[in-house]
Amino acid sequence: MSNTNKKEEQSDLFAGFHTAYKSFATDAIHVGQEPEQWKSMAVVPPISLSTTFKQHSPGKHAGFEYSRSGNPTRNCLEKAVAALDGAKYCLALASGLAATVTITHMLKAGDGIVSMDDVYGGTNRYFQRIAAEVGLDVSFADCTKPQLLKAALKPNTKLVWIETPTNPMMKVVDIKACSDLVHEHNKDIVVVVDNTFMSAYFQRPLALGADICMYSATKYMNGHSDVVMGLVSMNREDLYERLKFLQNALGSVPSPFDCFLCNRGLKTLHLRMERHFKNALAVAKFLEADPRVEHVLYPGLPSHPQYEVMKRQCTGCPGMIAFDIKGKLEHATTFLSNLKMFAIAESLGGYESLAEHPAIMTHASVPENERNVLGISDTLIRLSVGLEDEADIIEDLDQALAAAHPKK
Repeated sequence: MSNTNKKEEQSDLFAGFHTAYKSFATDAIHVGQEPEQWKSMAVVPPISLSTTFKQHSPGKHAGFEYSRSGNPTRNCLEKAVAALDGAKYCLALASGLAATVTITHMLKAGDGIVSMDDVYGGTNRYFQRIAAEVGLDVSFADCTKPQLLKAALKPNTKLVWIETPTNPMMKVVDIKACSDLVHEHNKDIVVVVDNTFMSAYFQRPLALGADICMYSATKYMNGHSDVVMGLVSMNREDLYERLKFLQNALGSVPSPFDCFLCNRGLKTLHLRMERHFKNALAVAKFLEADPRVEHVLYPGLPSHPQYEVMKRQCTGCPGMIAFDIKGKLEHATTFLSNLKMFAIAESLGGYESLAEHPAIMTHASVPENERNVLGISDTLIRLSVGLEDEADIIEDLDQALAAAHPKK
């Protein structure tokens, strides 16, 4: 394929989507990485493993005193992520759930949380089985329908939790519409968007009116399935000061080595996400045309119910696809058991292709009746399409479908 054709193909892939963010790749590589901050002038930020730092005199230090409170390697990562999110501030936490817990600790007993109904199973479990049990008023609403979100808001609502696209049903929430609605109801309600599926490259919730953007950086932001981490970005100084206090007071901080790895992962984020999009779109089209598949949920397909919202607020689509295989549970398990290149595993967003069964694996903690309402059926399969060769990915899916539905 000529270079001209390659450019046309790449252009077609992103046609109609929100314009890419200016200087994203440059910021990912350079912000927070200035060699001048180190005596050695190192181009790659060193891993600062020290737990404590010498003070000039009691209470007078050069910006660091104890690694839970602040660490040079973590600072580099936080500066880089803030730049990519179009934010003033970023905080790194020990995991995505640590980020969720830290944000929720801004509330007190009696305060209300309204969450998107279809969310990551761990978020659902935390809200229902922990937050609710310590006195927080937790309710759920389908935020793809703003009127349902509006009806769910109460006088005690202090936090609205949006996940988009959702896990695993791939619903897309109009962030601006929901943020505007919530802030018109009460400007003091904090709107949080879980941006894990999109990464900073494909979606910037803060620019769309959200107050906080959070990630399980374990996924696309790191991208190599070797770090567990959470990230929280914001523009409001009051939220930053409160969350910075909680980061230190609760102590859920990542190690310097993990910060180094995640920082390194950011450098190829734009390249990885473009390839994830290309591969996933090809897979989604293959599955949608296959008679062995009931239906496909991928926001990059025109058939997706929120396709126009996706194009308006995002610069592209990730590698996440959900689909229902025709048949019953046995057909889903046969399909998964016969995959060769795809690994049956939880998590997502790494360079390798993964497949899982939400009802049995990632969302088993969601009560069965709620799974049924959300559409998390026994035949639902979630794919995290990786960076392998497109033809090899589709070949593996094809042969596994053939095993589940052999020709008679």
